[in-house]
Amino acid sequence: MFPLPSLPPFLKQKGAPRHRRTCRDPVSARGSEAMTKPPSPPSLTELRQEIDSIDEQVHQLLMQRGDIIDRLIAVKQTQEVGSAFRPAREADMMRRLVQRHHGILPLDTVESIWRVIIATFTYVQAPFSVHADQSLGESAMRDSARFHFGFTVPYVAHFSASAAVEAVARSKGDLALVSATSGNTPWWLALEAEGAPKIIARLPFIERADHPAALPVFVVSRVADSAMVTEVETWSIRVSGWSADTARALSPLADVVAVPDTAFDGAALLVSIPAPGGLDQIKAALIAAGASLRSSALVGSHARRYTVPPSGKSA
Repeated sequence: MFPLPSLPPFLKQKGAPRHRRTCRDPVSARGSEAMTKPPSPPSLTELRQEIDSIDEQVHQLLMQRGDIIDRLIAVKQTQEVGSAFRPAREADMMRRLVQRHHGILPLDTVESIWRVIIATFTYVQAPFSVHADQSLGESAMRDSARFHFGFTVPYVAHFSASAAVEAVARSKGDLALVSATSGNTPWWLALEAEGAPKIIARLPFIERADHPAALPVFVVSRVADSAMVTEVETWSIRVSGWSADTARALSPLADVVAVPDTAFDGAALLVSIPAPGGLDQIKAALIAAGASLRSSALVGSHARRYTVPPSGKSA
């Protein structure tokens, strides 16, 4: 028998499948792992460097703000007369501050920082002092002053609202802080005259139950009419026939501070009325309750309170 010829190579590959071992390229394997592996977190040193960089930028921006204030002072010397206070502008700034705020930094901290920045730059434009009525509590009034005006602005203590207002009347650009909810004397009568200081603000502007400087106070000073915010008007009203029924009739309409006037069987009222047209409602309510209106005078105005819940987010 003749031997069979050997098969060609291409025919030898046909038949039962044979298991083949594959070998991965070690370089390609390492590249694939690198693509799926999450990046390592930054080190403490890197994070602290970021914080330092941000702090430096904040400081640089504050100094730039100071440079602008220098130019602003020069402009005001030639174009403007009056106090450096701008209640309407401040109210707008604080509203925008609350609306854009988010993150872990407490709103209390942000509010106080901005209030102190505003007050301090106002002070460098035109130095002033804060005259505070401490008759209803020293610590609460001092906390309010420091929270809103910082430590650069001088703090002057008084033992009555009348004394604080009188000090402002004698000054060129000072301001007074007096209680917005109670009074031992009708100190607001001194604001009725033309040219007298007026109520220009109510603090705290951002109001919430856990506010660290929650004492409600009026700010009394002299400012240009164009700088006032008139969302709420404050009126000095003197009435005869004041009684508990009269007080109850006014309570749904306005915030009222009342000091009895025994000489006329009446009272001197400080009434905060949402503008406009609120005064007519007050007069009608007084008459309906059996009281008679002896006099009324506009003694200032301020922004509406901006209320937020304890969480710090705007309602």
